Amino acid sequence: MVLNWIWISFFLIAFVVAVIRLCMGDASVFQDIMDSTFSSAKTGFEISLGLTGVLSLWLGIMKIGEKGGLVNTFARRLTPIFSRLFPDLPKDDPAYGHIFMNFAANMLGLDNAATPMGLKAMERMQQLNEQKERASDPMIMFLVINTSGLTLIPVSILVYRAQLGAAQPADVFIPILLATFFSTMVGLLAACLVQRIRFDRVLVLFLGGLSAVVALIIWGFTRLPAVKIGPVSTSAANIILLLVIMGFIISGIRAKINVYEAFVEGAKDGFHTAVRIIPYLVAILVGIGVFRASGAMDSLVGGIGWLVEKCGLDNRFVGALPTALMKPLSGGGARGMMIDAMTTYGVDSFVGRLACLFQGSTDTTFYILAVYFGSVNIKNTRNAVSLGLLADLAGILAAIFIGYLFFG
Repeated sequence: MVLNWIWISFFLIAFVVAVIRLCMGDASVFQDIMDSTFSSAKTGFEISLGLTGVLSLWLGIMKIGEKGGLVNTFARRLTPIFSRLFPDLPKDDPAYGHIFMNFAANMLGLDNAATPMGLKAMERMQQLNEQKERASDPMIMFLVINTSGLTLIPVSILVYRAQLGAAQPADVFIPILLATFFSTMVGLLAACLVQRIRFDRVLVLFLGGLSAVVALIIWGFTRLPAVKIGPVSTSAANIILLLVIMGFIISGIRAKINVYEAFVEGAKDGFHTAVRIIPYLVAILVGIGVFRASGAMDSLVGGIGWLVEKCGLDNRFVGALPTALMKPLSGGGARGMMIDAMTTYGVDSFVGRLACLFQGSTDTTFYILAVYFGSVNIKNTRNAVSLGLLADLAGILAAIFIGYLFFG
């Protein structure tokens, strides 16, 4: 229901802003909006089509892991933790293995690998869901953690900074890790409170351990020369990814299954999954495109800047806000905003660096909800949108504070 009204609001607000611009003499605004609807629809289809190969690859690998028993092994090992975060899922359920693989891929910045694993987790949770059109608590918890964007290695951002000539491309690494950690913790804790999940000793130790891991990573990377952080991050992600693939194949060999046939069986689902998400993806991208083309996004940013200035606060962060506001709506749009901020203000400027923090601190909430819920035909998303946006807000506020702390 929330997603429904947000989608409607994109069009209503865009129409009002467009009428105002027309009255002010901008005769091309409605043409821009209509052009955006067609281009966004095309983009939605192309994204879905582009996902087909990646989905086929990773769903094939996951099928090998299922038949080889590795996914079940992950499920058993993670039961003590995940059974508390996802109490409605049966213990030792295969969904735990898929959830873990999705989280691990996201933390390594491997979006292409994370999506198929996440869709597999949603498929399994939907099988256990008694109300097929209504999101279950485990689905919401899973997606809130996803939308919070916990990424340990923001490889793509470091690459963009290097390409644009940053003196130290990796100087945003630690700030991004801190900001995304706050986003994830707020989203997770909020979901726990809403779902009335009890914080027992095991869960507290898990959250404390996760915090310790993040602190250890920060400590380790601060001891590296700045020029080596990017290459080491990229190499670590690629090595871990290849080890995962090899581990799944070896598990299939040990289980004496036909590894090739298992891969093909899983890969067949990639096409069907990509087709299922097309309508949902087109819908959300068209709404976002209309909102942007009307000038509503620019008006929103300008209004925030005016308000901050009237309050007597430092408004330097406003220049990077387009990236923050676009990130929950569109990953590609936010990436463009980040690059624009770095080229306009300078790659090593406060605004340029803060835009990188915004890009890395959260994830594309509406895109994720559209793809994941669309893949299993969930229509009632309940409080998933509000919890996801709360995590986004925490990430944005943390990024601003950390940006001033490190670069202000």
